[in-house]
Amino acid sequence: MKYDFDEVIDRKGTNSIKYDALPKFFGQNDLLPMWVADMDFKTPSFIIDAIKQRLEHEVLGYSFRGNSFNKAFIDWASKRYDWNVKDSWLSFSPGVVTGLTLAIEAFSRKGDGVIVQTPVYPPFLEIVEETERKLIINELKNNDGYYSFDIKDLETRIDANTKVILLSNPHNPVGRVWKREELKAIVDVANKHDLIIVSDEIHSDIIFKGNKHIPIATIPGAENRTITILSPSKTFNIAGLSTSIVVCSNKKMLDKYNLLLRGHHLFLGNIFGTIAFETAYNYGEEWLEELLVYLENNVDYAISFFRENMPKLKVIKPEGTFLLWLDFSNYNLPHDKVFEMLKNNAKVALNNGKDFGIGGENFFRLNFATSRNTLEKGLEMMAKVFK
Repeated sequence: MKYDFDEVIDRKGTNSIKYDALPKFFGQNDLLPMWVADMDFKTPSFIIDAIKQRLEHEVLGYSFRGNSFNKAFIDWASKRYDWNVKDSWLSFSPGVVTGLTLAIEAFSRKGDGVIVQTPVYPPFLEIVEETERKLIINELKNNDGYYSFDIKDLETRIDANTKVILLSNPHNPVGRVWKREELKAIVDVANKHDLIIVSDEIHSDIIFKGNKHIPIATIPGAENRTITILSPSKTFNIAGLSTSIVVCSNKKMLDKYNLLLRGHHLFLGNIFGTIAFETAYNYGEEWLEELLVYLENNVDYAISFFRENMPKLKVIKPEGTFLLWLDFSNYNLPHDKVFEMLKNNAKVALNNGKDFGIGGENFFRLNFATSRNTLEKGLEMMAKVFK
């Protein structure tokens, strides 16, 4: 392989949330961090080099995103997702969660219902409540570890004040890469009840063999009611640069979104985020292909290890993302007891399933986007406690 994903990078002392915020979130610093969904791999050298080159010009004044910004994404979306995006459909957000929040504010009012499909990335729950909307839970169906939409339940949750459905595609934390027929079922419901679909597709590049990311906006009937937010931040480990792109083919919807974006003065972005975004999408395909091989080898190793050394643990291979959704229910221990054992005995920091809403009881999320050496160490520490 051209790129070295086995290298262990010391991230401590860099104000890394994953490493340096352990005392704040776990109350101690002596844990192996396998929680926050960023990777431990070096940001690709071609991105770092592009940023260094820009630093040779010693003025970092106000800047804007040129035509090359949109073109980089348009070309990437066409090649990776078979999605023919037009320049006029595109806008900006400093981050995916910011874009989701602005979309909720643009397409609903305080007190209106927003549907969230749990268990799900915790900010989905937070932003609905923080914007003073009504949180409507449509829990995913857990079919022995393989999750699906519960369309019948979804229809029963909708009333006249329900305005928006938030979608995680691919899904964090359960690892589903939704199939075309599954997405069509969501679109059919949205059309029937006049719902706006707000889709978080940040994990759209981390897709394992036999699966394909399908933007929900490409499903017939979705084009006039969908806003999609994406970013290269997960794919290329550049989340700290806070740069995302917004796609919406409905001009009236996009104008509404942009009104809020400008109103909160969030449209400028930053120089290095723009450079990293363009460089990643223009030159990142070879790096991504090698990353996917490494990640898939890691997850295959982890699942094999768990089956041999922690057979009570229920886990299936994700179709996408670099996250494993671990089900400890067969241990017949209280959820909080498992959390304490992971933290105090195994000395690993995993995301607490309760934070992901209904359906997260007895679950913990593990990030396997790290060196094989680090992954092996973390799994062995868990097995010593739970074997």
